[in-house]
Amino acid sequence: MGRSFENRKASMAKTQGMKTKVYSKYGKEIYVCAKNGGLDPDGNLALRRLIDKAKKDQVPTHVIDKAIDKAAGGAGEDFETMRYEGFGPGNCMIIIDCLTDNTNRTIKDVRQCFTKTNSKIGAQGCASHMFDHVAVFTCQGGDEEEILENLMMEDCDVTDVEAEEDGSIKVVAPHTEFFKVKTAFADTMPDIKLDKEEITWLPQVYTELSGEDVEMFEKFLDMANDSDDVQEIYHNAQIAD
Repeated sequence: MGRSFENRKASMAKTQGMKTKVYSKYGKEIYVCAKNGGLDPDGNLALRRLIDKAKKDQVPTHVIDKAIDKAAGGAGEDFETMRYEGFGPGNCMIIIDCLTDNTNRTIKDVRQCFTKTNSKIGAQGCASHMFDHVAVFTCQGGDEEEILENLMMEDCDVTDVEAEEDGSIKVVAPHTEFFKVKTAFADTMPDIKLDKEEITWLPQVYTELSGEDVEMFEKFLDMANDSDDVQEIYHNAQIAD
């Protein structure tokens, strides 16, 4: 197996400029989530998940508070969610989630990512049917069997619990089970710190990239990351060893 590309933000926060981009994207998403689902994280579970994720990515509290205050004001931009799918360099599969107040601008940006990297944008569902929409948790420490047993005792629907190459343990569950699994960790395994807790798209199969395809795919990611409308990028690309 080759080395997987990172999906998005981990590699972005290397410079202050990149950090600002990450903060802006989180601010937009928190604003939309709070405006549509309510300002109270206890009542708006999607907002609570998003705030927790932002804090893990070291987004400052004032950025989060400003986005919620903006949503409380009522007025402001109207954003809509857009999802684009297609086939990237080496025929890998790509899903791009966007938040936009200008769909013409967004589709132009996304289409350029595909056309300038010898890739092909496709119809809705052309790639996502080969991904699973799941909740993923990773942690250091603990025992696979003990974690699985505790989650089952809490009536969590768990798809998989496995040890990773770096020694961490990964738990995969249906995306609808996110808060039940997170609560089970907090209640039954308080000593275990979750390194990752997210809802994502996991590929069912991977596509190995080598040679010029790797360069083109990195160009694709750079172009997509430069768009202010792009929130998340999911793919099944791996670098050949």
